[in-house]
Amino acid sequence: MTETAKIRYDEGCLAAHALNLIGDRWALLVVRELMFAPKRFQAIRVGIPGITASVLTARLGQLAGVGVLHHETRLGIYGLTDAGRGLLPVLESLCHWALTIPGHDPRRFISPSALMISMRVCLRHRDGVALAGFDLGAEAFQMRLAGGRLETIAVNRPDTPFVLSGTGNTLAAAVYGTAPLKMLADAGLIACSGDLAAAQEFVDRFSLCADRPGASE
Repeated sequence: MTETAKIRYDEGCLAAHALNLIGDRWALLVVRELMFAPKRFQAIRVGIPGITASVLTARLGQLAGVGVLHHETRLGIYGLTDAGRGLLPVLESLCHWALTIPGHDPRRFISPSALMISMRVCLRHRDGVALAGFDLGAEAFQMRLAGGRLETIAVNRPDTPFVLSGTGNTLAAAVYGTAPLKMLADAGLIACSGDLAAAQEFVDRFSLCADRPGASE
């Protein structure tokens, strides 16, 4: 245990040990925002609008102290270590569990990273091969489905048969809602460049229903 890790639970339980390391409020959301790419301080804060600068500074220091992330001081960039990236299945499991609990409000803010993680969890139809692009302004991603596995990477510009553009919330509505993509695009809520039919087929693979396992790998 490092000096920056508080002893909240004086137990030998492994779950208690994990919570001693990452159990502070906001800690896992900071990890979420760094899951696909390193970021600067302000970019992390944009993805967690409820956090103050002082609290984010504290969480980054704590997570660095326990080896979850590292700070490239010359460039001012924070990135996850292997231990930090190992928390992706934890975030996915929390998302899958949340699907079974009433009260989720998708009208609240959804960050780009949050949407990408939720899509890994909510993939229902894994057959075939597909390549998808998402442009959320400051962040962009490519998804590749093959062999029943969904892989997501951050990119500067998607090189895919189609690219869906919008905010985390409007794209979540496009992926999980019932309205056709063309209707959402015509209403100006999202944009779609490239093969609209392929885009519709791709988003039809996802559902917020909790009747099947998530997409953890």
